Amino acid sequence: MNQKRWHAVYVKSRTEKKVKIELDYQGIEVYLPIQKKLRQWSDRKKWVDFPLISGYLFVHISPKEYDRVLQTIGVVSYVRFDGTAAIIRDEDIELIKRLLRDYDKEIEVSFNYFEKGDEVEVIGGPLSGIKGKLIYLKGKNKVAVQIENLKIALTVELSSGEIKKILAPGQKSFLSGR
Repeated sequence: MNQKRWHAVYVKSRTEKKVKIELDYQGIEVYLPIQKKLRQWSDRKKWVDFPLISGYLFVHISPKEYDRVLQTIGVVSYVRFDGTAAIIRDEDIELIKRLLRDYDKEIEVSFNYFEKGDEVEVIGGPLSGIKGKLIYLKGKNKVAVQIENLKIALTVELSSGEIKKILAPGQKSFLSGR
């Protein structure tokens, strides 16, 4: 039962990079998703690195390393659901990495967990192959993709041609009659 699993941890405000350095120093595998954002000052514009999810880090740990993470300065707690530390799927970590690598627009993170919406599959762009709940936000081309077990939604711009509805067995499509 020493298999390593990904967990999300809350850290103190604006300490994500410092905590990452400390966990790296301890030999704990840590992932801090970073995205560049163009910021405007009165005299200049500059690209600045920001954590994708403010206040969060992801750690890939065995059960033996669990307490050591909590004892690290700056770590507040594990993200918990139903009283236990949430386990983040490897595929979800890879999705975040792929988004940051392949998606050239700013990614918005929402902590709304969506219960309603159509089941969809993304058929184009960097999210191709991802299935999930579709929620339209800020117009018809901005959608949220729910990431299971983390209770967040990543908001990206996709055209309607990059999404298809997943039909339940026996359900007919309005347009195709199938």
